[in-house]
Amino acid sequence: MADTQPLSDAKTGITEDGFLTDSWYLAAPSADLPAGQQHRRIILGEPVMLGRTASGEPFALRDICPHRLVPLSAGKQVDTDGEPTVQCPYHGWRFGTDGICKHMPSLTGSEPYDPARVKVRRYPVHEANGAVYVHVAHDARSEAAPAVPPPDFGALPEKPKFIVGRVFNAHMDDAVVGLMDPAHVPFVHDQWWWRPPSVGLKSKEKPFVPKERGWAIDRHKPSSNTKLYKWVFGGDVTTEIRFQLPGFRWEIIENDRARVLTLTCLTPEAPKKTRITQLTWWTGAPLLNLAIPIAKPMARKFLDQDGVMVDLQNEGMKFQKGMMWIDDIDVQAKWYQRLKREWAEARTEGRDFNNPIEPTVLRWRS
Repeated sequence: MADTQPLSDAKTGITEDGFLTDSWYLAAPSADLPAGQQHRRIILGEPVMLGRTASGEPFALRDICPHRLVPLSAGKQVDTDGEPTVQCPYHGWRFGTDGICKHMPSLTGSEPYDPARVKVRRYPVHEANGAVYVHVAHDARSEAAPAVPPPDFGALPEKPKFIVGRVFNAHMDDAVVGLMDPAHVPFVHDQWWWRPPSVGLKSKEKPFVPKERGWAIDRHKPSSNTKLYKWVFGGDVTTEIRFQLPGFRWEIIENDRARVLTLTCLTPEAPKKTRITQLTWWTGAPLLNLAIPIAKPMARKFLDQDGVMVDLQNEGMKFQKGMMWIDDIDVQAKWYQRLKREWAEARTEGRDFNNPIEPTVLRWRS
């Protein structure tokens, strides 16, 4: 049966809704943040204003003005004594990208009130390769450096070739488990250009190794039925698939001529709402450049098919919460839960994270 024991009663490293804190999450693709603008996102159930200054620097603040609780994202960016600030649309309070209030227009100067005493939460931001990530500390008032460095997926082009996304009506845990499930592909993704039913089920045997806050299917030759790999790369292609807490899954497909990396990021918004964003980069694959008008709809179809399964699963979850998990196809789901528990326990005990995953070989048919 499913590994359903409570993650922990700890108060650090995890929220009551089961979302990991002291962690980095994808906030938005860089292209979604034009210079001089800002917009609202919900991350781990909290409103976050994502913005970019006129000079191009990304920033993230809690999207609530502490005065009358109006979203700061509804305001505009203005210069205050040479510093970029966001002006609340209600009373004009201005907040810097550090979260500190820089100006309260209603003050006459005779009051002893110092605007700098008012502050909204600031989220550390990291931008790389066309994606913006935010660090969500467990302690909202903490000024400490992020608990871990921002995600690093190796050498990549400056921006993705294309991006697709969808919001799943699922808790992040269920979304993670669904996306990493190795046995659903021939039934859910059975389109002719990927895994037509005529291919049938084949035995799979994959070596898994622990990696930083996660694991990887070690480098191997892709399945013979994935015809697209041969079409794009020719021969001698290898692939590696990795997962890392809190919710990053990426696949690297490469040979001596080309390299493709597809990154799937999961960002929890609410207990039953998870934003899925998939970014794809490549180098040295000219055929893929020509195929972007086709490749993007194909990738979106994959996400849509997984989203349909999530919606169907929700129908069953209205009446039953527990799921049945079996080896070997559900081992990764169990690993994910173990990793979450270890993260929360390590943060609570103030010690280093110890990856509980051990090298192993998993076998299944798909």
